[in-house]
Amino acid sequence: MAYSDFSLEQLKTQFELELVENSELFRETAAYPVAEVFLQGLEANVTLALAIDTEKARSEFIIAPILGEYRKILQNSISLFSGVEFNVEPAAGLNGVCDFIVSLSSEQFYINAPILALVEAKNDKIKAGVAQCIAEMIAARLFNERKGNPLETVYGIVTTGSLWRFFRLSGKKAYIDTEEYHVRDVRKIFGILLEIVQK
Repeated sequence: MAYSDFSLEQLKTQFELELVENSELFRETAAYPVAEVFLQGLEANVTLALAIDTEKARSEFIIAPILGEYRKILQNSISLFSGVEFNVEPAAGLNGVCDFIVSLSSEQFYINAPILALVEAKNDKIKAGVAQCIAEMIAARLFNERKGNPLETVYGIVTTGSLWRFFRLSGKKAYIDTEEYHVRDVRKIFGILLEIVQK
């Protein structure tokens, strides 16, 4: 079993998790004034990615540039990992390759303090990636506990590249944001990403 094999029902049972579905996690979060030159480049990338219309194109031309700019804005104080194995507790199914992990550390050669797991939605279906994302968030929290770096809250994202949906894991509750943010509202997405680190 791996992260992608979980269902929400399995997660609730195995990890005694409560799903909180009607959460307005970031409604009050302010948009971030992203550099105009980045926005122009992203607009061209989005057009290209949507024309190619594959998961790989969306990952390379939309998701990765946004996360790269996120790291740049934070002056490389976070680390970013793409397509890495994150085997935390294989016996419990908390293992497999993660699309992206953001770590609250400048160490780029190894994962140190994961705070955010990002899952690329398969077949443009956000809902299909929710259980996988929450499983990765559970693994991130367990990883941090074992490293003596207990972070009570970790975050998750499921995205098609065009649409971004956010999640929060605190205690035994997994909060699912009611909103989906479109990439054309990328200033709001950056505001949320930055708030996650600040919290």
